[in-house]
Amino acid sequence: MQYINLKEKLKNYTLFSLADIIKIDENFGRARLNEWQNKGYIKKIIKNYYIFTDISLNESRIYEIANKIYSPSYISLEMALSYYNLIPEGVYEITSATTRRTYTFDTKIGLFRYRKLKPSLFFGFNLVEYNGKYYKIASIEKTILDFLYFNPKINTISAIESLRLNRNEFLHIVNEEKFNKFIDIFNNKELSKRIKVFWEFINNVRS
Repeated sequence: MQYINLKEKLKNYTLFSLADIIKIDENFGRARLNEWQNKGYIKKIIKNYYIFTDISLNESRIYEIANKIYSPSYISLEMALSYYNLIPEGVYEITSATTRRTYTFDTKIGLFRYRKLKPSLFFGFNLVEYNGKYYKIASIEKTILDFLYFNPKINTISAIESLRLNRNEFLHIVNEEKFNKFIDIFNNKELSKRIKVFWEFINNVRS
């Protein structure tokens, strides 16, 4: 297969895999991938996953890539906190929740971190559409719960204050009924204690 043919066939792909290529050409030789990388046509993200080097990578495309290179997964934790403008600092790691083992990919386009959730806790994410494509990201309610679940030391008012959360943004977006339903699904006493402290912080600032 010629590169120009591959580019035309996969022109609408943000990320493509070796499997995607073989669907087009079952006799495809993997040596071509090294050749195209050396020529600067494509860039390897992780094993068997590639992007075209001329693609413009924005936030939405990065999130889509994060979902696809380690599936099933959805954007959550620090990256989702930043997405919802809940923390003032920029986040440079693309953090996600997954049902697979905890893992990190240090790639040419960023550091992708995945934290393992048991399958019963893999819920509460939204499917966001952009330009006919999609990525999965935790709702604001699930973002807070995931973050506190994976950070047991965030269990005091002072610890929560140190996060410098954007209280007004949280209160503007959060659905408290949904939040409480999600807590029930977790059914975790230690997490419930941390959530209680979190709401004490929110309500004290609110008052």
